[in-house]
Amino acid sequence: MLSPIVAPLVALLLLVSLSPALPFSSPPSTIRPRALLLRSAAADPTAPSYPIEPLPLRIGHGFDIHRMSPLSKAGQPIVIAGVEVKHPPQNWTDAEGEFVEPGGRYLAELGVEAHSDGDVVFHSIVDAIFGALTLPDIGQVFQDTDPRWRGCDSSKFMDYAKEVMDRYGYKLGNVDVTIIMERPKLASFKPAMKDNIVRLLGTTPGRVNLKARTHERVDSVGEL
Repeated sequence: MLSPIVAPLVALLLLVSLSPALPFSSPPSTIRPRALLLRSAAADPTAPSYPIEPLPLRIGHGFDIHRMSPLSKAGQPIVIAGVEVKHPPQNWTDAEGEFVEPGGRYLAELGVEAHSDGDVVFHSIVDAIFGALTLPDIGQVFQDTDPRWRGCDSSKFMDYAKEVMDRYGYKLGNVDVTIIMERPKLASFKPAMKDNIVRLLGTTPGRVNLKARTHERVDSVGEL
């Protein structure tokens, strides 16, 4: 049973669609550039041994989840879509008695436990882009055992996903993101989150949608 004070934070990326930036009649050699052909799959997970065939539409999805815990334990704040979610301390139930007596209420500001900054939205979008291109998942490209990514700003992962998408000759069709999180509330943070996604993917506001909802106090997410 999860301790209610260790509340999961979930981001589900429902859809990313990619369309060729180059004419669909372009040969595969222009879609899979020489720079990637010269790299081995072992050295570069985004350069597989098979060709990434040119298609008029590619669709990928991504999902990510991280635990939230008191900031003193997590060591870093909640960051979602590049935005630090500042919130006043709230009462959380410590079921396992790590901070107060078991089942007691604990007033705390929360952070996210993660190897990088734990940005569930950026991680989900990167996974969706890699998935649409039939490439390995984000955990294989940016391994959580690699010290280079300790506390890393996940916008760097987004920059790389955009670079890979460009290399293969694709551009973003649209992206639809749903964040599932009981508390704190995200309404005031959503515009900045969307702006960051638009900027990092080099697209327009009319191609990016971002929603946030609670889990209606159901299961470990909703029950905190």
